[in-house]
Amino acid sequence: MEHILIPADVPTSCEQLFIENYNRITKNTGRLLLFAADQKIEHLNKDFYGKNIPREVNNPEHLFKIAAEGEIGAFATQLGLVSRYGKKYSDINYIIKLNAKTDIIPKKKKDPISEQLWHVYDVVELKEMSGLPICGVGYTIYLGSQYESHMLEQAAQIVYEAHTYGLITILWIYPRGASVKKEKDAQMIAGAAGVANCLGADFAKIYPPEGKNKTELLKLATEAAGNTKLLCAGGPKKEDTLFLQALYNQIHLGGTFGAAIGRNIFQRPLQEAIAFTKNLSAIIYDNQQHN
Repeated sequence: MEHILIPADVPTSCEQLFIENYNRITKNTGRLLLFAADQKIEHLNKDFYGKNIPREVNNPEHLFKIAAEGEIGAFATQLGLVSRYGKKYSDINYIIKLNAKTDIIPKKKKDPISEQLWHVYDVVELKEMSGLPICGVGYTIYLGSQYESHMLEQAAQIVYEAHTYGLITILWIYPRGASVKKEKDAQMIAGAAGVANCLGADFAKIYPPEGKNKTELLKLATEAAGNTKLLCAGGPKKEDTLFLQALYNQIHLGGTFGAAIGRNIFQRPLQEAIAFTKNLSAIIYDNQQHN
């Protein structure tokens, strides 16, 4: 079992709860397979219905069935969805995503801003009322947006407040906006990773940088992140073998601590999705090499 870094803003009275939440989602390994399923707002319905997407994916309960039966560390989605389905799926480790936006307005027309919809006290209240294993909170920041100062302020306060309740914090942090020319530039990604560390996040979800020798470029980000652990975004659905090999390389060559994966999991029939989480878990939690 790895040594767990307990941030200084976690009060002594909540240190044990922080450790328990951390160990629940990392399975005592320090790594995390985050089933990230906040797309019902972020991407509206195009990720859930269309060509080559099974019809069962269109029902939001499909996400919960996968999370309940699959091999994941935690399931990240909005508080409203958890309140609708949580009683039926009460054994899932939840991460509550606190902000959201749709993608209707293109970024060419307006720099992105993702407003906070719920607060940490809402999460704590839901956890106390329901008894659900809510282990942490998440928040998205678009660095480079003209609204970045607003999102940075909200994220900083969320991380601090969540830690005072013993909750784990995860930042989705992406360079994006009219001033950002290359969203996946290695220096930009490393910069975003460093910002997540400055804000006190336990984990940060980033896009893997693009360029020659991607694993070396990813190392820049993992170094810049300090003791904030990076998770690479899964992105659009890809061919399984390539995806699994990339995941292995990200962890063992690039220095990341897992992945935050959505479409590559949920855009499948239920049993196939469950089986794929087991392949992912074997790499992330069991150190198995993909063949």
